[in-house]
Amino acid sequence: MATSQLSARTPPSGYERLLRRRKDLCGLLGSGLGEKKKSALPLRTWNPTSLRTGRPLTVKSVAGESKQRLKDSPLEEEPSIPSPLKADAASVASSIEYHAEFTVPFSPDKFELLKAFFATAQSVRDALIINGNATYDYCEQLNVKQAYYLSMEFLQGRALLNAIGNLELTGAYAEALSKLGHDLENVAVQEADAALGNGGLGRLASCFLDSLATLNYPAWGYGLRYRYGLFKQQITKEGQEEVAESWLEMGNPWEVMRNDVSYPVKFYGKVVSESDGKRRWIGGEDIRAVAFDVPIPGYKTRTTINLRLWSTKVPSEEFDLSAFNAGEHTKANEALSNAEKICYILYPGDESIEGKILRLKQQYTLCSASLQDIIARFEKRSGEHVKWEEFPEKVAVQMNDTHPTLCIPELMRILMDLKGLSWKEAWNITKRTVAYTNHTVLPEALEKWSLELMQKLLPRHVDIIEMIDEELVGTIIAKCGTKDPGLLETKLKEMRILENVDLPPAFAEFIKPEEDPVASSEKEPETTKELNINLGDEPDDVQGQENNEELLEPEPEPPKMVRMANLCVVCSHAVNGVAEIHSEIVKKEVFHEFFTLWPEKFQNKTNGVTPRRWIRFCNQELSKIITKWIGTEDWILHTDKLAELHKFADNEDLQTQWRAAKRSNKMKVVRFLKEKTGYAVSPDAMFDVQVKRIHEYKRQLLNILGIVYRYKKMKAMNPAERTAEFVPRVCIFGGKAFATYVQAKRIVKFITDVAATINHDPEIGDLLKVVFVPDYNVSVAELLIPASELSQHISTAGMEASGTSNMKFSMNGCVLIGTLDGANVEIREEVGKDNFFLFGARAHEIAGLRKERAEGKFVPDPRFEEVKAFVRSGVFGPYNYDELIGSLEGNKGFGRADYFLVGKDFPSYIECQEQVDKAYQDQKRWTRMSILNTAGSYKFSSDRTIHEYAKDIWNITPVELP
Repeated sequence: MATSQLSARTPPSGYERLLRRRKDLCGLLGSGLGEKKKSALPLRTWNPTSLRTGRPLTVKSVAGESKQRLKDSPLEEEPSIPSPLKADAASVASSIEYHAEFTVPFSPDKFELLKAFFATAQSVRDALIINGNATYDYCEQLNVKQAYYLSMEFLQGRALLNAIGNLELTGAYAEALSKLGHDLENVAVQEADAALGNGGLGRLASCFLDSLATLNYPAWGYGLRYRYGLFKQQITKEGQEEVAESWLEMGNPWEVMRNDVSYPVKFYGKVVSESDGKRRWIGGEDIRAVAFDVPIPGYKTRTTINLRLWSTKVPSEEFDLSAFNAGEHTKANEALSNAEKICYILYPGDESIEGKILRLKQQYTLCSASLQDIIARFEKRSGEHVKWEEFPEKVAVQMNDTHPTLCIPELMRILMDLKGLSWKEAWNITKRTVAYTNHTVLPEALEKWSLELMQKLLPRHVDIIEMIDEELVGTIIAKCGTKDPGLLETKLKEMRILENVDLPPAFAEFIKPEEDPVASSEKEPETTKELNINLGDEPDDVQGQENNEELLEPEPEPPKMVRMANLCVVCSHAVNGVAEIHSEIVKKEVFHEFFTLWPEKFQNKTNGVTPRRWIRFCNQELSKIITKWIGTEDWILHTDKLAELHKFADNEDLQTQWRAAKRSNKMKVVRFLKEKTGYAVSPDAMFDVQVKRIHEYKRQLLNILGIVYRYKKMKAMNPAERTAEFVPRVCIFGGKAFATYVQAKRIVKFITDVAATINHDPEIGDLLKVVFVPDYNVSVAELLIPASELSQHISTAGMEASGTSNMKFSMNGCVLIGTLDGANVEIREEVGKDNFFLFGARAHEIAGLRKERAEGKFVPDPRFEEVKAFVRSGVFGPYNYDELIGSLEGNKGFGRADYFLVGKDFPSYIECQEQVDKAYQDQKRWTRMSILNTAGSYKFSSDRTIHEYAKDIWNITPVELP
């Protein structure tokens, strides 16, 4: 490691450093106002008391707490807006030195890489805070409508390179760190990925924040600050093992804790009616949600928006000192422990009742704290005379999937119980404010909560949900009529928010209850006599007694549930899917009855990814090539310009440069895989990648069985035959299986067992390698995606809502193999059908194929049967794979009958893979396909998606700082 200049010279005193820091900040931020250059660091006169002017800060709890107001600024009437100034390396170095001395949690005598990262990050954060404050001030001053994006996940990835790239300060920071004895890339990799998400849902939310800031839209994100994330994945001989994430162990240099922004959140208790007729929620367990802000910078703009994350705690008074001194230490800390564990991990296991309660607490905490904050900001902007009917004209709330559904009854509760509005007024406001994005067609992912559990934990919200359900029942009956009771009953069963719950009394007369089978049997004793048959050696009276008991035993009542997706659809003014095929499935299948009732609500908003993180910053070599051939960097903001690459797709010079960039990225992955897994792979092989959450519908099992088939064929050939028929491949997997998802964990174990066998087979050598990358995250994706040549998106057709990794791979010139599922359909349309390897059943065929299977008519391909037998032969080790392989067999039953159609699509899949081999052997053709994938990816920028949300759902417009 290079000797640090920071530690090599005699340090000045702390007071001298402070004086120099003040002087350097004056130089860094400037002293003049009014210039308009396009950069990032703002120009602002240094004020040692505060960097902020012009905004009196009011923090108000919706629960009616007193306002606290900072002393008014002398510039309150005309807030100053910072102007930009390019920062020079010397000023940046001084800023880093200051933070190394005064703000980072490390000893002062060393300046090692981790300390350098923290100091650098906090130096960048200074600029982000100033820009963020300016953005906030200006939007507040204009009192524009703002969008609020509520999501349980925000999968940000590392922030340093993205932030300085967006601020156009990469060169200055690289030079400054070099002066201080470090390399920027070595410093950047010290950053831990923020463990705030798991898969596409969180990655999409983070892409949206980047685009919102870049496009200057007034918006914030709201989420939870998970201390231990989902989990850190370790791969052992037993497969996947989970340990807690440690990303917050040394703190997060990007976040700003807002001790003055906290809100009460209540659980349990009871609801009482008061003399004024109002319902009040009293008693129970009270915690507080405290805000942590993470600034999100836009690209080539000073607009910096905010991601507000909530952490949970209780006041110190809740610590039971008497119990502690009595030796009851666990009891003494019980209140704090119950509060803090809400934000311990993402998606805690919900097999137990305690796990279910914790998940529901998480969801409510996100919704309650966020809405209280949104309402407080609305009240502040409104001044003394709040006009609640204007709330939807100033606030748009987007629910990212069903996790934030409780914001619907919570908004109703606040408006009615705390603000004094009537039901009609609150209902009208809520319906005009909230919108819902559906991300799945899987029934198990369309959340349902036990009504009993919710009644216990959130009694007031159940009151409100019951009233909404009653409103819905009235609407359905008014629309459908009562002439056909059977049709009406079907619609009510499909559409009601409350499942297996009696109709509200006002509507009970319209549907007759089904006849009780037990009562019926009591009326017809002859049925019992007919069944009283001697089936063996037991006496007739014993057999008859058992039959009577069996017949008279009442069937268990189905559980009463709250259907969160139905609640979202009923209460939202807009409901969108995330790909064209998905949105059609939503309208025709998932919510068909609702679509018939309210067709105007339903929209499509095909997902997108940010081209800044996902090509400009993670694939710099390719970005330079694109800019050179297009002739401008404008494609980073206007991705439609990528289409200009079409005319150069056959150019030999471009193809040569394109292949060189790909090989350079592959070399990085070769080194990474060796370091992380111990496996040595050849950069001359095709890099074939499937990285995503491990789930049966995503069909990693199909991929690895295809690899087994490939390996089996190779073993039956001599070396010359193998080399002639097969292209060398490195097959890379990555992704996490949920800790309680047993079958997914079996798939991980199977992949690693296959890898261990193939990678140590000297007959195969570099012709085939299989690697499972442990603990896949955003930073790993930023390394793998630019190096990938074939990417697998092979879910069962009709089951993937959209996908976003497919967009990232295509944008980076990777050719896709996949089914017509999710966004694959649109990607294939844009890149051209000749540049996409298609296989498998179509979405409209799936139901029929499952029915065929259930009727015993499916005949498996002999090659599929051979592969299963090969696996069972023990060639991949002693582990018993009967449960895994058994899921692909049989015609019916839970965990059987190949529900995801692996066997059905297997022949098509392996034949398509043969086409891949042939295409890759012609490198000119393959490179052309790669270029055309990048050229056709322009549609899949999250900038396009956000423009559509802003125009069609949120009704917000850009606000650019002057």
